[in-house]
Amino acid sequence: MAASLEHTVLPVPSFEKPVKVLIVVSPYYSDVAAGLLTGAKAALEDAGVSYEIVEMPGALEIPTAISISDRRSNFDGFVALACVIRGETTHYETVCSDSSRGLQMLGLQGLCIGNGILTVENKSQADVRADPDGQNKGGGAALAALHLIALGRKWASTPAGIGFKPLGEDTVMAGDLDGNTTA
Repeated sequence: MAASLEHTVLPVPSFEKPVKVLIVVSPYYSDVAAGLLTGAKAALEDAGVSYEIVEMPGALEIPTAISISDRRSNFDGFVALACVIRGETTHYETVCSDSSRGLQMLGLQGLCIGNGILTVENKSQADVRADPDGQNKGGGAALAALHLIALGRKWASTPAGIGFKPLGEDTVMAGDLDGNTTA
């Protein structure tokens, strides 16, 4: 069983400047959502990160809420929390695939998103993964978002080395970049 396997947990990143995260949670299964939220808030608070919380009706609305929030606010990252439990219809596959795909597309556009949307076969699997004192995937999703934010900040000021440069810095003639012209 996966729960008994050892796995590596990265150290919590530290930040020089304040970090603000939006947690988007679906309370469809309210007790599971509460557990995920408890874990996410604890992870963010332990890292000294401020956060806000918004609720959406279900997992399918979470990527859209994150996209709207990114365009109209100033969050450094996002945590998506929900639970999808397999039922008797194919709706489960649609919700799992489309919510995951939506978050992945936003991530590939540069958003820092921790995906804590559980996709489980039954309620007991959800309870194990949402337990604040157990696996708590909400805390894991919050930490994933923090690692992505740290990575983005690490490379934010690194010049890409391509594209246009300011006038005077665009051409180097026989010498070093610091202006030394002796060979």
